[in-house]
Amino acid sequence: MPDMTQIARFPGISLPPLFAGRLVKRYKRFLVDVVLDNGREVTAHCPNSGRMLACCEPGRPVYLSYHDNPRRKLKYTWELIAMPASLVGVNTQLPNRLVAGAIEAGQVRELSGYSDIKREIKVGEHSRLDIRLRSRDRGTCYVEVKNCTLVENGVARFPDAVTTRGRKHLGELCRLAAAGHRAVMFYLIQRMDAARFQPADDIDPAYGEALRKAHAAGVEIVAYDVRIDLDRITLNRPVKYKI
Repeated sequence: MPDMTQIARFPGISLPPLFAGRLVKRYKRFLVDVVLDNGREVTAHCPNSGRMLACCEPGRPVYLSYHDNPRRKLKYTWELIAMPASLVGVNTQLPNRLVAGAIEAGQVRELSGYSDIKREIKVGEHSRLDIRLRSRDRGTCYVEVKNCTLVENGVARFPDAVTTRGRKHLGELCRLAAAGHRAVMFYLIQRMDAARFQPADDIDPAYGEALRKAHAAGVEIVAYDVRIDLDRITLNRPVKYKI
């Protein structure tokens, strides 16, 4: 494995060619109607199961990718929405790839120095975590990545809906920390207008309480935002948190 300090800077994730339009409505969680700039109305796949509070306003500019796969019922996928202060990444399939690539390239200071990285690690009979890092000197570190799109008044918050799965992941991280491993909860804020991060206690107070207990038990918290344009999403900078 090459020295992490010698790996070229990870360039982020390139977006496919995008089609501009205006959001009509989102419904049934995974469907969104959009009027493209050419006047055609299409139904696109929404790759985000959250409520998407504060980034799902009808009439907003949105950007879709097109996939000419005969097995796909919906050819378009919703990728971005333009909010007043920032583009926002909608696709929840990107954060894990983005964070893993940035860690491997040594761009996440808090998680540097590991020589081995693996994704989708089984940690229980019915549970997986997103990333496992290992090195001879630093031991094993487990990382769970959560996508955050809810930002209000400069504050990024998670979750945007009640999440029993999120609490389960915190429990797994607590168990691993108690076993002597490093355990990290990583919040990837897929937008550029957040000054700090905190749990959304008004939406899911049980998650906020679980996060505070996990942190007290040794689970670390890391939050980063991104830089987004119509071509690429890259990891940007650490964001301070308050729990």
